Amino acid sequence: MKRSQIILLGIAVVLSGIIYIPIAMNAKKYEKQTKEENKIVEVPTTIVENQQHDIPMSSYGQVAPNTELMVSFEVQGKLVQGDKRLKPGVSFRKGQLLYKIDATETLLSIKSRKMALVGVINQNLPDIALDFPGQVKKWETFVAAMIGDATIPELPTKMSNKEFRFWSSRNVLTEYYSIASLEERVKKYYYFAPFSGTVTEIYSEPGSIVNPGVQIAKIARTGEFELKVPVALSDLEYYKKQKTARFTNPEGDLMATGSIIRISDVVNQRTQSADIYYSVKPEEGTQIYNGLYLNVEIDFIPEMEMMALPRRAVTDGKVLVLEGTKLSYVDVLQQNRKPDTVYVTGLQNGQVVVTEQVGAPSDDIIYESVPDTKQK
Repeated sequence: MKRSQIILLGIAVVLSGIIYIPIAMNAKKYEKQTKEENKIVEVPTTIVENQQHDIPMSSYGQVAPNTELMVSFEVQGKLVQGDKRLKPGVSFRKGQLLYKIDATETLLSIKSRKMALVGVINQNLPDIALDFPGQVKKWETFVAAMIGDATIPELPTKMSNKEFRFWSSRNVLTEYYSIASLEERVKKYYYFAPFSGTVTEIYSEPGSIVNPGVQIAKIARTGEFELKVPVALSDLEYYKKQKTARFTNPEGDLMATGSIIRISDVVNQRTQSADIYYSVKPEEGTQIYNGLYLNVEIDFIPEMEMMALPRRAVTDGKVLVLEGTKLSYVDVLQQNRKPDTVYVTGLQNGQVVVTEQVGAPSDDIIYESVPDTKQK
């Protein structure tokens, strides 16, 4: 019984070996073939051809008036409406009276002092006739001009030193210049538009009492605009060299063109950008408004030759180059960019650059080049 069991066990072992050995050999062979096949990897590539590229660059900016002023007075008093009731958006013409301060009290005070001066001169006319024969007529003409609402006339000319001392001793000249000073101050009670424009802000209404220097309104010149454009420091030189730019709306329609007026020498600490100010020349049939946001575009052609690559091809300033069947890293310097493309230097014409991320290169892998159909 034991002998028969041993024989059966032996036969089972032999049969198992006959079945397992071919399977194991086939599995090993398949694994070897699979391993050899996995060593060949196809990578999308492009051939380096350095050349000068027309690099479109874009930013944005907000339209602002070329001239914008705060309306305020140098005198105190009750604010009075000018030629029209001013509200934000109301337009006005150059020279139009925008606001005034009630000057009734001041004007009456000037008139009172003028009449007092007339009285002093009239009292001294008999002395003038005796001491300065022939000079009475000019002073009578001066007194006649003083009466009325007109501004104080010019002092009579060609006074001798003796005549000058005569009137000075009677305080006539001092009072004359005091009245002339008050009349000059009255001009500050009226604010006339220095240019044609539009009201943008209102801070005080007619009827309110205003103090010197208090802001009453903000006005902006119409028809003359500028565009403030924040530009990254890395791109600033490109904009400087181009000098001109195109301005488009969000739909891509050309609205205006312009050239650089000035460049700020102060850097925004938060964005690390500098402001460029452009003049704005609207295209025929377009209307530019204060506060409008526009896209700013320039086409810059740098003197150096560069290679345009997909952004995905460049990582940390390096690209993968295929030499034969092996990959290696090459350092490149990014010169410019646009949304999907970077422009780099540091590559030689004819080099084969991998345009996709394929992981770190391995010596155990054979790399084969295939044209990148996505590369433009």
